[in-house]
Amino acid sequence: MTQTTDAAAPVEPKPQPARRPRIHRAWFVAAVTFVTIIGAAAFRSLPGLLIDPLNQEFGWSRGTISAAVSINLALYGLTAPFAAALMDRYGIRRVVAVALTVIAVGSGLTVWMTAAWQLLLYWGLLVGLGSGSMALAFAATVTNRWFTERRGLVTGILTAASASGQLIFLPLLSWMVEKHDWRPAAITVALAALAVVPFVWLLLRDHPADVGLKPYGAKEFVPKPDPVPGAARRAVTVLFKAVRTGPFWLLAGTFAICGASTNGLIQTHFVPAAHDAHMPVTTAASLLAVIGVFDVVGTVASGWFTDRFEPRRLLAMYYALRGISLLFLPLLLGPSVHPPMLFFIVFYGLDWVATVPPTVALCREVYGEDSAIVFGWVLASHQIGAALVAFLGGVARDVFGSYDMVWVASGALCAVAALMALVIRRRPAPIPAVA
Repeated sequence: MTQTTDAAAPVEPKPQPARRPRIHRAWFVAAVTFVTIIGAAAFRSLPGLLIDPLNQEFGWSRGTISAAVSINLALYGLTAPFAAALMDRYGIRRVVAVALTVIAVGSGLTVWMTAAWQLLLYWGLLVGLGSGSMALAFAATVTNRWFTERRGLVTGILTAASASGQLIFLPLLSWMVEKHDWRPAAITVALAALAVVPFVWLLLRDHPADVGLKPYGAKEFVPKPDPVPGAARRAVTVLFKAVRTGPFWLLAGTFAICGASTNGLIQTHFVPAAHDAHMPVTTAASLLAVIGVFDVVGTVASGWFTDRFEPRRLLAMYYALRGISLLFLPLLLGPSVHPPMLFFIVFYGLDWVATVPPTVALCREVYGEDSAIVFGWVLASHQIGAALVAFLGGVARDVFGSYDMVWVASGALCAVAALMALVIRRRPAPIPAVA
């Protein structure tokens, strides 16, 4: 007789170890972008340190040297929208790698210059063109392509990279200029730009679809768009469409004042102004580096705030507080560092480029897919404002013997920017078609 057996009891599956959440590739791309901007930021630490050495060695006036800085700053902005369009056509990696190489060539050639026109060509034109392709439009393009969520935070982090570069390079470059010469500092800038090129080429990717991923926070897969031909024409076309809308002029106007009161004024003229007040150059450069420390904190915090609060009100608050602080600066400069000066440095650092995340958010809200190129043009206004004040500040110093008038005028402009920010329309503006 065949013995029957009970039905086998179902075997319970063994518990599988919980899978650790995978870090999205977008964060690695953001990290590479951050390091790239840090490496390229070396050139932005040098102009303020060159004014006195070049004046002493070659006898060039501060106005002449400031003119080279002005060309650099203007091209930094004017190149940005075309660079954003070129990234749509040829990819981020190629554009950024070429830009870093141009920066290295321009900075390296300055060590052999003997005439003022060479400073205008090498530092003004070449470094200006290269740096313009590495401008904040690069960060905006990466953020728009790779992130759907946390855009404000990522914009703040990438914007802070420039300040981090200033923090890293300013003390080193000021030490080189004071102890050795300005030429080793220029070579250091060139080598820093070249050192980042391999990271860009090997690790940066143009679009999430290149590695089969969705943008961070996206619900659906986003195919990579086809290359857009006619990069220059597209940049100009987007400009023609944007200038027919009111928000563009308000964004461009406020950002021009932002550039005038940061890159054009403090970054270019703070060190020579402090030196006029008998402060050692290395001490003044260290104070600028401290601004860079708190700039990182302020910009990342601003990105976090932008994800949660109305960008217009944030901009108005940033500009109003910046203007008030500039009015007090002439009273604070002296031969030594004292608590009120440290308070100004910390405060100004927190506010330095905190304006960028809400400005990018407003561009994205109003101009949609064209927002990176529109922001490039808004950034151009930022650099035009910076260029004007970099030049006029040097001229004012030559004519009046001090920078006091420049500080007060910049503070008044910041008050105007605060009022302009409050009247920016947040709803999407109808963008007229170009005939």
